Amino acid sequence: MFFSRTLLRRHSVLPGFDLALGFALLYLSLVVLVPLSAVFLKTFTLTWASFWDTVTSPRVMASYRLTFGASLAAALINAVFGLLVAWVLVRYRFPFKRIVDALVDLPFALPTAVAGIALTSLYAANGWIGQWLPFKVAFKPLGVFVALTFIGLPFVVRTVQPVLEDLQKELEEAAATLGASRGQTFVHVILPTITPALLTGFALAFARALGEYGSVIFIAGNMPMVSEITPLLIITKLEQYDYAGATAIAVVMLLIAFTLLLVINLIQAWARKRQGR
Repeated sequence: MFFSRTLLRRHSVLPGFDLALGFALLYLSLVVLVPLSAVFLKTFTLTWASFWDTVTSPRVMASYRLTFGASLAAALINAVFGLLVAWVLVRYRFPFKRIVDALVDLPFALPTAVAGIALTSLYAANGWIGQWLPFKVAFKPLGVFVALTFIGLPFVVRTVQPVLEDLQKELEEAAATLGASRGQTFVHVILPTITPALLTGFALAFARALGEYGSVIFIAGNMPMVSEITPLLIITKLEQYDYAGATAIAVVMLLIAFTLLLVINLIQAWARKRQGR
């Protein structure tokens, strides 16, 4: 046992635990902890009354409702249709499959401003799609939802797809042999296996939507109390040199987002524990 440990330590590709942990903590501190600490420290320059008035003003509250509501709705839609897209890519063969698979990653590679301009052109009242719709999409809260759905889909597809590829088809065949229908097989065999990955994709899409800015500002219309998202409100306060007010709103966003993601991670851990992993 001692010889094997010594051999592994001597021929390990990565540095030792202490050195690796030190570099990991240093990198995490420089990239994440220090910037976040600066946000909190700047917010502490406000009195409690000023902080409360800033983060609970009607305009800010309206932006919270739109940002979190649209992000949650977009993540839920992406969880459903992202699973469907991943299922089709894994289980079926069809012409131009590689092209469709590559198109899934388009929101990753496309600059967000370009995505926003393209979506606005499509869904405007005189756009290719918008002119045929009986309701308005661009420059409305619905436009925010469309943009957040567009940028969040790849997170779900790319998270669920590897799990579906590794799923043992023998389990499905055994369920069919025992008389289970396709729906029963999916609900009782497939869905419990992919649930942790699906929750991970949902959390990533939700977190990405919360901080999205570039693709939203063009299609939203940015009307206060109607279609103004919280990141835009933060930028507006920065342009007005109200740095403390901007960081105060950012702190509220950070705390709410962290709480929601923590709940999602706890649910994900519970799902994995239920599967005995």
